[in-house]
Amino acid sequence: MVLDIRLWYYNFLADLRLRSAEAGLLDYTKEVYVTKDRLTQDKDIVVLIMAGGGGTRFWPLSDQKRPKQFMNLFYDRTLLQQAFDRVSGLVSADNILVLTNERYISLVREQVPEIPEGNIIGEPVAKDTAAAITLGAVLCRHRFGNPTMVVLTADHLIHPIETFQRTLLSAVRAATEEGYLYTFGIVPTFPATGYGYLEQGERIKVDDGIEHFQLLRFKEKPDLETARSYVASNKFLWNSGMFVWTVETILDEIKRHLPVHAKALLPLAEVDGTDEWDPGIRAAFEALPKISIDFGVMEKSKRVRTIRAEFEWSDVGGWLALEKFLSPDGAGNVACGCIKCQNASGNIVFCKDDKETVALVGVDNLVVVRAGDKTLVVHRDHTEDVKKLVERLQLDKE
Repeated sequence: MVLDIRLWYYNFLADLRLRSAEAGLLDYTKEVYVTKDRLTQDKDIVVLIMAGGGGTRFWPLSDQKRPKQFMNLFYDRTLLQQAFDRVSGLVSADNILVLTNERYISLVREQVPEIPEGNIIGEPVAKDTAAAITLGAVLCRHRFGNPTMVVLTADHLIHPIETFQRTLLSAVRAATEEGYLYTFGIVPTFPATGYGYLEQGERIKVDDGIEHFQLLRFKEKPDLETARSYVASNKFLWNSGMFVWTVETILDEIKRHLPVHAKALLPLAEVDGTDEWDPGIRAAFEALPKISIDFGVMEKSKRVRTIRAEFEWSDVGGWLALEKFLSPDGAGNVACGCIKCQNASGNIVFCKDDKETVALVGVDNLVVVRAGDKTLVVHRDHTEDVKKLVERLQLDKE
């Protein structure tokens, strides 16, 4: 198992860094996984992996039957499996919960059989991250007491793992000892308009080389000019959507800022593991408004800090993410599959069947995807509209 993980991770390093094979191998011989005996024994950690997204931005390869977190878009492990691998050396599988849509429960069990079946929880309907995290916190308190809770998502790529794990453990120590809500801020590498931003305030401390800051405010996805000013200021970080807090701290804040969620979901602890669970969770979720934990709690709480994370991160938000992981030709075209180009530049091509050939003549900056009997052609500046297209296609089916 460890050897297999290291093999795919070596490939990750080689592609992401564009290093030579020799340099990547030398880097990779270093130990990158933290073993559980390095943890302080009196710190209980539970990891919640959110894996319920529909993956609409990767249509037509990804669809509602098999969204992107269950696909091996990059390397031999799916995004969900990679999320599990990143924390499996820190906590036992018994301390890992996966929150997903009820339709994906069997997929989660198939891909991460190490996780106990009772730790895979299906939501009857998607109500955004506030509902998922509140439910996860309720179950954590019922099953584990007041552990420190790590919230991750199943569709990120992170490198190097050693830096990620040191960062996570630093947040765990601070959240456990000081009672703050922690979020991970990613150092921007370009003026992204597709991410939210965190404005960091005063530096609180440095722990094992990891910088902790006050969090002044959350900023929504900016326009390009604003994003450029954020990056130039060196005061803003990308909002990664990963969090660390104790269960009691987050539940206190949910009760204060999201009382409807608290009222609906806290009673579910009483039916956990019983025949009343399915009707109970269905009734609870139907009563909830759709809201993110960022809007519902983090932007309102006075107990929020951020860590300036130094690991490399991608949320694999859509087809443009492929550019980081595929080698370009002389005209800047990248492809998975066979591509033939004439007078074409800056294009991204992905073929589910690597024996297929896509020919491009006289076109620039397109994304072309072939998957079964479906083909997507979109200008790279409009890839965010793929989600709207998928929503329209789903309405047409109804």
